[in-house]
Amino acid sequence: MKAVLISCFNYYDNRLKYVEQFLRNIGYDVIYITSDFNHIDKVRYSINRPNTIQVQVKTYYKNLSAQRLLSHYFFAKDAFKEVKKINPDLLYVMLPPNFLARYATKYKRENKVKLVYDIYDLWPETFPSITSKKMLAAPFKYWRRLRDDNLNVADVIFTECGLYQEKLNPILEKMNTDILYLAKEKSKLGSDPQINASTVNVCYLGSINSIIDIPSIVQLLEAINKLKPVTLHIIGDGEKREQFIEDIKKVGVNVKYYGKIYEDEKKKEIFDKCSFGINMMRSTVCVGLTMKSIDYFQAGLPILNNIQADTSKLVEKYNIGFNVTSDNLEYVSRKVASVEITELRAMRENTAKVFNSLFSLEAFNKKLNDWVKYLT
Repeated sequence: MKAVLISCFNYYDNRLKYVEQFLRNIGYDVIYITSDFNHIDKVRYSINRPNTIQVQVKTYYKNLSAQRLLSHYFFAKDAFKEVKKINPDLLYVMLPPNFLARYATKYKRENKVKLVYDIYDLWPETFPSITSKKMLAAPFKYWRRLRDDNLNVADVIFTECGLYQEKLNPILEKMNTDILYLAKEKSKLGSDPQINASTVNVCYLGSINSIIDIPSIVQLLEAINKLKPVTLHIIGDGEKREQFIEDIKKVGVNVKYYGKIYEDEKKKEIFDKCSFGINMMRSTVCVGLTMKSIDYFQAGLPILNNIQADTSKLVEKYNIGFNVTSDNLEYVSRKVASVEITELRAMRENTAKVFNSLFSLEAFNKKLNDWVKYLT
């Protein structure tokens, strides 16, 4: 049996490598098709990995541009030229880009193949600027319909979080759908919390870009700092890094900046010092779960969170941190400043349990196994 996995963006390491491992383990020959363009750094790159096809695409330098649309169009077109040569039994397609849905639907109608869509992001819904959404309503509608009008032929549709199911509910109502959460392997390092009762150590992990809610993060840490000294540990980088650090320092919060760290041991040392991880994005972004939250959960680190839907429900249900809103910011600040070490340790245990039950590789594989049984 042959399976083809397609993603224009390099989702392999945080998503598709687990799908590939699972399918290989049950007997599939797996080919991965992706592009030769790094959509974050905006540079070409090559992958030295067996059974991988890189499709050459047009480059672009602005995420909102005609060049990006053209790049995605030609990727979808050329990717399915490769699919036709392979003639797979199973086709697993990551969305966006939404052009892939148009070509996958056409291929499904003309060939005997099981089609799985994995909606990893809602685009253009996740575009953060309300002004731009209004100004570009017509092209955004076209972009969205490329996805919505081509979902009904799929055998299974996964969404990365429950929020996406809710947003697409009228379209997905009569289809086979399920939530396939982000996943990571369990850490082999464990955790050894070194919590300092006299200070509040908070970690920010990930990209420092235009979709994180810098003003709210600053406001929250400033309020906590008035009650107990705060140190923010930053792991990551991005175009807003200098502004982020400057704004945090202006309100008297101590900052330790580490840059990008890929070694698990070094990240563990920082996580072990901290009481909470920051998981706050702008309210205009349509997201129910973030990759950074899974990293925190894997480390057993509770979160200070303003992500709605899935993440907010998890925080409330399992006591794995605090949900932050504009209305309760002062309340959360007092709770964080006064939280006892015993309570923090309990939160850490709860967080680890949530990771194991929902976001571990075992949980991911179980969900895939159930659906592959159904498909075959």
